[in-house]
Amino acid sequence: MILETQRLTLRRQVAADVDALDALYRDPEVRRYIHDAPTTRAETVEEIEWFTAGHPEHPELGLWATIDKASGRFIGRCGLLPWRIEDRDEVEVAYLLKRECWGQGLATEVASAIRDYAFEALGISRLIVLVDPANGASIRVAQKIGMHLEQELDGVAGNGMPTLLLAMVKTS
Repeated sequence: MILETQRLTLRRQVAADVDALDALYRDPEVRRYIHDAPTTRAETVEEIEWFTAGHPEHPELGLWATIDKASGRFIGRCGLLPWRIEDRDEVEVAYLLKRECWGQGLATEVASAIRDYAFEALGISRLIVLVDPANGASIRVAQKIGMHLEQELDGVAGNGMPTLLLAMVKTS
């Protein structure tokens, strides 16, 4: 286990998560704003293998299986991702949940816990969220955890899609 909230547990992804993660990525509403999400089962397997021990270059970071405590079910993948944006190393708070979990405050709950974990346990001093400008729900979650719009990018990782960068710095 990496961390837990009142309703969720986050742990490293394992091979047994492939069906649930693949189903998450197959939902067109879930992937609507996630332009770089895997599009095939093989790519989903590859993603799980990539993050099994954390991010290969930053093992303390990664995308983690997000488990509903009450049911024990996989409901998403959330975590911390390293980025290099405009010659600056950044760490993103990432959150993606099943559609049936939307509107329950779970994204804010998990994003807040990830923010606190990054600041307190990992000693990270600045966090970002990268979001499609049309994804109002994700923007609201970022704002609720203390992020502020910093800039609009012409895409990240070569995807060419307009992307908002929201950021926050740890305060004492």
